Amino acid sequence: MVFKRLLGSLGVGAPTVDTVLDPAPVLPGGTLAGQVHLKGGQADFDIEHITLELVARVEAEHADGESEGVVVFDRFTVGGGFRLGPEEPRSVPFRVTLPWETPITELYGQPLGIVLGVRTELAVAGAKDKGDLDQLTVTALPVQEAILEALGQLGFGFKSADLEYGHIGGTGQQLPFYQEIELVPAPQYAHQLNEIELTFLAGPGGLEVVLEADKRGGLFSSGHDAVTRFSVGHHDVRDWAAEVDGWVRQLVEHHATYGAQSAYEHSTPYADHGHHDPHGHGGHHHDDHRSGPSMGTAIAAGAAGLAVGVVGGMVAAEVVDEVGDFFEGDDEEEDEG
Repeated sequence: MVFKRLLGSLGVGAPTVDTVLDPAPVLPGGTLAGQVHLKGGQADFDIEHITLELVARVEAEHADGESEGVVVFDRFTVGGGFRLGPEEPRSVPFRVTLPWETPITELYGQPLGIVLGVRTELAVAGAKDKGDLDQLTVTALPVQEAILEALGQLGFGFKSADLEYGHIGGTGQQLPFYQEIELVPAPQYAHQLNEIELTFLAGPGGLEVVLEADKRGGLFSSGHDAVTRFSVGHHDVRDWAAEVDGWVRQLVEHHATYGAQSAYEHSTPYADHGHHDPHGHGGHHHDDHRSGPSMGTAIAAGAAGLAVGVVGGMVAAEVVDEVGDFFEGDDEEEDEG
């Protein structure tokens, strides 16, 4: 996205900045590359540093309900320490490594409704300006794709995805939020489950897979949540359909274990209180409270594997509008500041 306005806090005649990301989607833990294009202002300016911020739109629960906000989840200084002459163009290339837990924003080219961005901060003569903001596209790791494809083969369907502020207890989670991929149950589990929420916590050595089931209540019992966690390697070769089906069966069969509050620990949405129950889940009970556009998509298995199908012709446009609104709103807040 071209950043056309002058950097406000630096005054009239200041440099302008335009960050251009390489167009290919990036993997979690992978390399994000691009260039920061600067153009000098009406005088010499000493560029102290150029910093990239990774930002995400994240949901949080609190006493008054739910809210959304922008969370910075990593920062990289990619240049600086030079003088930029009047009207002088200069490009600063960069290559930075994304955190392993960076959420995925698309699957097989289909957007999931997750909004990530790269924001450029320019520091000149002691003043800082958060300028250019660009959409960040992250695609799934091979092992994440394999697990999602297995769920599709088993008949689970994609409902929505979002980012939740908080910490999942008992895991190695590093970021202050986690991604939930919400799935409608496969027909064989529809009488036992309302939905399944899937979280991937990737790291250099592999992947933690957290499954939470919103279970249906019986005639003499109320519904409740069940949580379980599994670890896999990045290069594991398994019969993933059988493996994932076993995970779901284990989740369903643990109904007696998770009937009480003590079965798994809760963190507040804003802090990890140090719970280490191996089946712990930081956060909250989940109702159907997702905000953002209704994706109306389904994960379905075909002869060639998992496919993400779009129900209704306006889904992609809705997601694009949502991303645009996020970026425009962020820029407006900066202008006002």
